[in-house]
Amino acid sequence: MGVTMSKTKVAFEVVSSLAFEEAVSRARAALAAEGFGVLVEIDVAATLKAKLGVEREPYLILGACHPASAHAALQVAPEVGVLLPCNVTVSVEGGKTVVRAMDPRVVMGAVGEPALEAVGTPVAQALSRVVAACR
Repeated sequence: MGVTMSKTKVAFEVVSSLAFEEAVSRARAALAAEGFGVLVEIDVAATLKAKLGVEREPYLILGACHPASAHAALQVAPEVGVLLPCNVTVSVEGGKTVVRAMDPRVVMGAVGEPALEAVGTPVAQALSRVVAACR
């Protein structure tokens, strides 16, 4: 039986058959293939260890940007910038690798600007393909 992707209220997710580092590599490649660049990388586990002395399983946030879509969204509603970039996470939870990507339609829906739907929908489709590539 194959690994299936699911949808939460705010994200697309998959419990991956890949090891953590392999899932990170696959996510990066899938993001690039979809036209995203990774603007920021946050190693949550390392940050919590350094700042709080807390040990946790690996948890990485990739802040991804699709330049044309970001530009289009900012043209419609400049305040949408506080909701950018699109986050993709790769984590280890209970010994399993989990990959998630935000659903930008949910975030952009909070702005209340109907024109953002035309931006959010194709980005959501691209991010769902990114997650699916990490199965």
